[in-house]
Amino acid sequence: MTTQLRDRLDEVLRAGQVGGLHAVAAFRGGQSLLEYYGAGEDFAWGDSLGVVDFGPETLHDIRSVTKSVTALLYGIALGDGLVPAPAEPLLQRFPQYPDLAADPERARLAVEHALTMSLGVEWREDLPYNSPANAEIAMELAPDRYRYILERPILEPPGTRWAYCGGATALLGRLIADGTGQTLPQYGQAVLFGPLGIDRFDWMTGEDGVASAASGLRLAPCDLARLGELVLREGAWNGQRIVPAGWIRTMLQPRLRTGWGAQYGYQWYLESIAGHRLVAGIGNGGQRLFVLPDLDLAVAITAGNYDDPDQWRAPLTVLERVILPALA
Repeated sequence: MTTQLRDRLDEVLRAGQVGGLHAVAAFRGGQSLLEYYGAGEDFAWGDSLGVVDFGPETLHDIRSVTKSVTALLYGIALGDGLVPAPAEPLLQRFPQYPDLAADPERARLAVEHALTMSLGVEWREDLPYNSPANAEIAMELAPDRYRYILERPILEPPGTRWAYCGGATALLGRLIADGTGQTLPQYGQAVLFGPLGIDRFDWMTGEDGVASAASGLRLAPCDLARLGELVLREGAWNGQRIVPAGWIRTMLQPRLRTGWGAQYGYQWYLESIAGHRLVAGIGNGGQRLFVLPDLDLAVAITAGNYDDPDQWRAPLTVLERVILPALA
């Protein structure tokens, strides 16, 4: 099957249907189905790395797939009683902003509204990520990122509607750091990456030194796929419980519908493809972590199509035209 998959991938590569593709790592039942490493210009956030020859050990931005990893860390911390439950009030955990907590409308915010990106505040990320008009960039430039998020103008009651918001994930990152007394990289290494045998990763930080919970992780594709396998196993790995199984199930329950029709759980997208349930982490440029539970399949894809309107095309083509037909 590995040869068949590589032949299919070579075909779509020759046809120019997966432009910008950097790497693919697909695993089924813990066994490698396909690994591919190409070459192309890459970036770490906005900094060009030049043309990179990718390999099994090459770290790659996973951009907003980081959000889905942050959700795994939140579940681990919740299982240890270190962070508030989803139903708990959010602003009670930010006592440094009593003026915001005194606003009755903001006082309605719960942790779940951050988990589901339904804070109900003004937040635009549909602008280029090199523009300070993009809310995530403005957050990074703000003197206090958390005040910036929490004092945004209110547009609607929380929980009403899903609206893409890296600030929501940044709040979760702060709750994890406060509750555990560790930075996200420290905590991630101790409770997630280390137990999974992932010994190489980078977690980029803003100017304030805070690791970006929304988009800062750099991982090798096979290690990203390993996180997908962990989700398939409901948080268990080699007989060790890493993430509470109950959190995996809760995290992947559909809560709200996105603007393009997919369902959204806690920082993960939930769809159906070719009759199969699809759980996905999605990042700018074509970064994907696809998890298909009924096929016991985890697929990590990295690409360099940052800010391209058609960035979805390469990863979806790999899944629909290369991998799934071989498993039919």
